[in-house]
Amino acid sequence: MAQVGALLRQPEVVVCTWRAARTAASDVTEHKVLRALERIEPLWDELFYAEKARIVRLLVDRVDVRADGAAVPLRLDGLGSLVRDLEARNTGTERVAA
Repeated sequence: MAQVGALLRQPEVVVCTWRAARTAASDVTEHKVLRALERIEPLWDELFYAEKARIVRLLVDRVDVRADGAAVPLRLDGLGSLVRDLEARNTGTERVAA
């Protein structure tokens, strides 16, 4: 999870996530996206297994296993959805995920 947390704070991931999130909420800023992505790691240990699995499904497009390691492409639209969920929880206006 520490590696995922570091990946989620990369500038290009933050920008792409912000672009995906603002398609549903035009008031989402890059700063809000960065704050939401930074909150994932500390919350991880408190989540139920089903919620962790839902988040992984939102984030991971696929896993490509090769002889020299594995590649895990992320789904940026899933990151946008996750940011919107985290922002809603922060403001107390939770939405139901599809």
